[in-house]
Amino acid sequence: MEEILTYEAAYAELETIAKEIENETISVDVLATKVKRAAGLITFCQTKLKSTESEVNKIISQMENPTN
Repeated sequence: MEEILTYEAAYAELETIAKEIENETISVDVLATKVKRAAGLITFCQTKLKSTESEVNKIISQMENPTN
């Protein structure tokens, strides 16, 4: 069963990867893999934020202009 990635989980993983890179605790052998994973997580988070923003704007628009 595949786990569904949430924004919070993706962001937390990004923070962990960033700390590992900053602290130089990632070996050179896995650095490229971690950077690739971070890039994917960033794309996921950006997409999620844009989608949420669009949805919220749509709801606000509907509240401002109710169709009765």
